[in-house]
Amino acid sequence: MSRPTAEQALDNAARLLEAAELEMTNLPLMERYDELACSWLNYAGLVVEVDRS
Repeated sequence: MSRPTAEQALDNAARLLEAAELEMTNLPLMERYDELACSWLNYAGLVVEVDRS
């Protein structure tokens, strides 16, 4: 199994942030989507860093 690319990770983060915007009345779920999106953003940064070295 191959690892997700930085672009795929960014796509995942964007989808999660869009989902978070739809959950304005459910703050715990909105926060969870945001946390997951941040995880994908961090992952994308790591992939870019590894690819540079």
